Amino acid sequence: MNTSDDLLKSLAQGFMPQEEMLEVARKKSNLQIGIPKENSIQEKRVPVVPDAVSVLVNNGHEVIVETGVGDGASFSDKDYSEAGATVVFTTEDVYKANMILKVEPPTLAEIDLMQHGQLLLSALQLPIQPKNFIKKLMAKKITAIAFDYIKDTEGLLPIVSAMSEIAGNASILIAAEYLSNVRKGQGQLFGSISGVSPTEVVILGAGTVGEFAARSALGLGATVKIFDDNTNKLRRLQALLGQRVATSIIQPKVLGKALKTADVVIGAISTMVGRAPIVVTEEMVSQMKDFSVIVDVSIDKGGCIETSEVTSHDAPIFSKYGVIHYCVPNIASRVARTASYALSNVITPTILDTGEYGGLEVMIKSYQGIQNGVYIYKGILTNKYLADTFGLPYKDINLLLMAM
Repeated sequence: MNTSDDLLKSLAQGFMPQEEMLEVARKKSNLQIGIPKENSIQEKRVPVVPDAVSVLVNNGHEVIVETGVGDGASFSDKDYSEAGATVVFTTEDVYKANMILKVEPPTLAEIDLMQHGQLLLSALQLPIQPKNFIKKLMAKKITAIAFDYIKDTEGLLPIVSAMSEIAGNASILIAAEYLSNVRKGQGQLFGSISGVSPTEVVILGAGTVGEFAARSALGLGATVKIFDDNTNKLRRLQALLGQRVATSIIQPKVLGKALKTADVVIGAISTMVGRAPIVVTEEMVSQMKDFSVIVDVSIDKGGCIETSEVTSHDAPIFSKYGVIHYCVPNIASRVARTASYALSNVITPTILDTGEYGGLEVMIKSYQGIQNGVYIYKGILTNKYLADTFGLPYKDINLLLMAM
């Protein structure tokens, strides 16, 4: 057949009835979400605020909350019920839902209430989880996702960033409180006024906490010195602040000299896993001024100051060598309503996407950012750090997903 015949045959076929090619739509999945009341006295945040509950319900999802769930963040049961949530009066009723949504990881007693094959979305808090916590979740074939390890499309950790912003800002406000007479400090105004030397602030760490602590301190007129072991972080922070501030690599002699004249020290050394390194020794603290204030935000990971000891929101400070120490973990819970909105802004779209993708399995397989947060998948440990720490077997999440 010549070329002309081929062309005619092709055109004829084009006009013949053809098989219709349709795009296969994802099947939407409706979720049943249980939100129990946090039972830690330190935790007052909620993972989803009433406004977000309304969005979830309007998208076909069922939300079940335990009575009093929002008390610590000034959200009432009425706020949740009017948003479309079902308010129940026992923790057991909440744990009947297919998906459990919490801020803090569940306690061992709460894991006992969980159903086999449930989905858990909460923070993980790697350094402090007991081995039994992991083993009990694995025994119940739970799929557990740490929302603080979920990445966005730019590869960032949005919840960690949001809580770090809050902690950085709050650390300066806390320091200002304890410099004042109201908290039996030396009666110093944080910042500066004409004719009076400004407050001297030393910030340890040039991450997000350090950045927002510096922004707040500079905004109030303080002088700021920032220390970090990473020169790239120091350069980045200089650019973000839009002004020159004193920066230095962490060198004991230079740091010790800065601490002797500091009025406020913010501990903001961050680590992805494990304990925060100690960069301020007890000897350095002993040389600091009386009534100076240390706010060790790194206490969540053990603290970066040798004299730091864990305190609580009810008894937040202690004094050592005449220096006031504020070492409360979870500073964001001090401003629970703001922190709850920040959590909700990240968690709610994740839940909506899970429903739109057609369920968790499809979502995990399709979205790399969610994969990063999965540490147990259907009872199989997928987090290498936890496996190495507790001597437990684990499998790579990607290998498990390939078998789906």
